[in-house]
Amino acid sequence: MSVTGGTITARLLLPRADDGPGVPVDIPRGPAREAAERELSEPMYHENDPNLLQRALDRFWEWVNGIFDTAAGATPGGVVGLVVIVLLVIALAVALWWRLGAPRRSPTTDEALFDEGPRSADQHRAAADEHAAAGHFNRAVQERMRAIVRALEERTLLDPRPGRTADEAAAEAGRPLPDHADALRDAALAFDDITYGGRSADQQTYLRLKDLDSQLERTKPQLSAVARGAAE
Repeated sequence: MSVTGGTITARLLLPRADDGPGVPVDIPRGPAREAAERELSEPMYHENDPNLLQRALDRFWEWVNGIFDTAAGATPGGVVGLVVIVLLVIALAVALWWRLGAPRRSPTTDEALFDEGPRSADQHRAAADEHAAAGHFNRAVQERMRAIVRALEERTLLDPRPGRTADEAAAEAGRPLPDHADALRDAALAFDDITYGGRSADQQTYLRLKDLDSQLERTKPQLSAVARGAAE
C-alpha cells in the first residue's frame, strides 16, 4: 500500500499467465479503506477489547480525572492545594454537624402528642421513670412530656383533645400558667427534636422536664386566663 497524490492505493502483485513475477495493481482509496475496515472488523482483532461496563467506567474516570486536573490547575499550590481545600471543607462540615446535630424539624408538627390509648398522668410518669432508670432518655423525655400534658388535662387546665400536638399543648397551657410558658415551649421543643428531629436526649434534659412537671403540680393557674381561653 502507498500514498500517491493525497490518495491511498494498494499495490497487489497478481501472477502473470506464465507464472512469472507478479504485476502490481493499484486499488483506489475507497475500496482500499473498505477492505481494511472489513479486515479489522473480524472478531479475532477484538477478543481482548474491554466490555461495555469497563468502557463506561473508563470514560467516567477519565471525566473525573479531567475535572480534578482542571480544579488543580486553577487552585494555588496545584494538587496539594486542592487536597488541602477539600480536607478543610470536610473538617468544616464535620464541625457543623457536631455543633448543630441532625437537621432540626420545625417546632410545630402535625403529629399527635399521644400515640397510644389514654393513660393517666401517673402512668406516664411511671413509664418515664422506668425509661430513665434504664438510660433510655429519649423515651423518658417523651413520656414525661405526655405526663405534663395529661396532668394539665386532669386539672381541666387543658381540654382533652387526642389530636393535640406538644406545641399546641404548650401554647394553650402557657395562658393559665404564664410563669411557666417559656419552660413549656422548651419542653415541647425538646419533645419535637427527639421525636421528629433525630436528636438524642440526655439525663439533664429529662431532669429539666421532670422538675417542670413538679413545679406545675404546685402552681396555681390564673383563673382569668383560663376563663379567656374557654371563651375563645
